[in-house]
Amino acid sequence: MKRHTHNDSSQMKEALQHDTQQNPQKEKEKHEKEQHSNDSTNQDSFLPSSSRICSAENVKDGQADGQQKERTSSCCQLKDMGRLQHGDMKLGPLRFDKRHTVLIDVDTFNSQRIFVSQKGRDLWHSDFVKMPCSQVAHQKSRWDVISKKLKSLASKKTASVKDVEEAIIKYNPKYKDQWSFDALHTLDKITPYTENYYKTLFPKIAALALKLPKFVNKAIPLLRKGQSAAITLSQVQISCLLANAFFCTFPHRNTSSPNAEYSGYPSINFNSLFGNWSRRKGEKLRAIMHYFKEVTDESTQPKGLVTFERECLSYTDMPTWESCKANLSKLHITSEGQIELEGKGMLQVDFANSLIGGGVLGSGLLQEEILFVINPELIVARLFTEKLEDNECLIITGSQQFSSYLGFGDSFEWAGPYEDQSERDEWARRKTKILAIDAMNFRHSVDQYRMRHITRELNKAYCGFKGYDGHENPDIATGKWGCGAFNGDPQLKALIQLMAAAKAKRGLAFFTFGDENLKQHLQRIYELMFAEGITVGTLYKLLRDFSSAKHCDSHVDLFDFIEKNRNSKSHL
Repeated sequence: MKRHTHNDSSQMKEALQHDTQQNPQKEKEKHEKEQHSNDSTNQDSFLPSSSRICSAENVKDGQADGQQKERTSSCCQLKDMGRLQHGDMKLGPLRFDKRHTVLIDVDTFNSQRIFVSQKGRDLWHSDFVKMPCSQVAHQKSRWDVISKKLKSLASKKTASVKDVEEAIIKYNPKYKDQWSFDALHTLDKITPYTENYYKTLFPKIAALALKLPKFVNKAIPLLRKGQSAAITLSQVQISCLLANAFFCTFPHRNTSSPNAEYSGYPSINFNSLFGNWSRRKGEKLRAIMHYFKEVTDESTQPKGLVTFERECLSYTDMPTWESCKANLSKLHITSEGQIELEGKGMLQVDFANSLIGGGVLGSGLLQEEILFVINPELIVARLFTEKLEDNECLIITGSQQFSSYLGFGDSFEWAGPYEDQSERDEWARRKTKILAIDAMNFRHSVDQYRMRHITRELNKAYCGFKGYDGHENPDIATGKWGCGAFNGDPQLKALIQLMAAAKAKRGLAFFTFGDENLKQHLQRIYELMFAEGITVGTLYKLLRDFSSAKHCDSHVDLFDFIEKNRNSKSHL
């Protein structure tokens, strides 16, 4: 079993310095390229919560007069971070309510631990996903065509990429001369015969897609902006929905024009992944095909649930940061490791695009896209999650990792299967919790130091970190959120997340991904602030003064500024 590991810190540094822009795309992939401006340097980490001093080590703190003295470090070790596995909050029976839609029969699940589709009716309505198998007149005739083509594919022992292409174009005739399938064709051609199982897999994916009317009976609500709501569905239901995305069956989802019905949603049909071959797309497709290989095999088919929860932080719940009395919470800093491995069981931060998944169905391979490629169940969130607003986040509980990987961006490689051994909770969900929060994209990096932007990022992070009813709240695994393509300052983003975690009373594990300089400087400034009992409110005032100083002198360093001004009476 292979697992994703980085060879050394130099490889990581090289990856982080890599140009995060996508290769030029054709007009039909413009929307995906736009999404690809993912919020961060793709390799960041997320961790969990708790109290304060967790370990002791002697460090020397330079004094102004050149003398040094020993003191106790306030940073803690990774083993001291709180994880989901360390405690099992009693969820009680699985249940649905006005804000929680469950797509399986809860009574059957609670009594027999069996996954049966919840009975319901199709709704062709603006508040719900418009399904390919809907029985409204015009869509019924389209589903008849889809069914005929997919049944033909499913009846074969083997099917070619050309067969897949012809089927998709048959019920999407408008795009005959617009959609390309050369990425899928090229992958098939370059894969060695002994490793090429795609021809036998295509019929199985078609058969899975055809089961949609059986597997999903109840209408799927859209997770709309401004509304806190959740959807829980089985991993089998997710695989069926993604099989339909693979065969591009979802109606009204093939255009990104501003006036389109789903212009505020990410794309979901896989057509943009199939065209315009690149090495990046080839590696993505290998991971996606492996996922379908696993879910179409009864011996490896996953048997669990996944919950997608949109949380909206009301403006009355936003902290008054200047007067916040919270002390800094515990912090673990490391230049080694990664979120999805060392951060297992913690609240793992997805450095998200506001359109969830970013460029995962295009050429994007930043942190978020990689996360979605190795955990393909996350892709289904694109079906029903509207663009995130400034006070919103998406929390996914229970997704399964299917693949290992190496590298980042152009160096990304699918590294084979991953055996996810995470425990399951009472609702049969993997004890994996992923938090999608989108950082601001600064075309001019100096803009991030404006207080309204700092406050926005604080509120966004707090929205995700604060914890919600019915959740077990582990510590947070994160890193350089928004510091890649979005031009964020790693020092500023680290302090913003530290402040939000402190207000939420959760610990923070910060992964710098090979950036030893940031690790050392963040540890030093944290220990200074911790030792002197600097509160979140005091730190906010320091940031306000730094904001003014930065706009007078762009060379001012944040950590140096805090060290020199931390005892100013104006901050006390």
